[in-house]
Amino acid sequence: MSSNIYVGNLSYDTTDDSLSAAFTPYGSVLSARVITDRMTGRSRGFGFVEMEDNGEAQAAISALNGAQLDGRDLKVNEAKPREARPPRRW
Repeated sequence: MSSNIYVGNLSYDTTDDSLSAAFTPYGSVLSARVITDRMTGRSRGFGFVEMEDNGEAQAAISALNGAQLDGRDLKVNEAKPREARPPRRW
């Protein structure tokens, strides 16, 4: 079963590839995505990594929480399930 990980306090220079590379030593990374602003395309400072194995994900969380990536101290923990929100009306 895969595990979804929240990664906060990312540098604006961090890319999907560099985020994936940081987690790869701890196990198989299924996906890594830095969340960007829709209007500007600039990073919002956080992202998500999906790892194949829960044990590997826990090892990555333990090792990388507080570690530095691109000059910033990461905040790494298990991602919470997304809450259902009502549709936006314009």
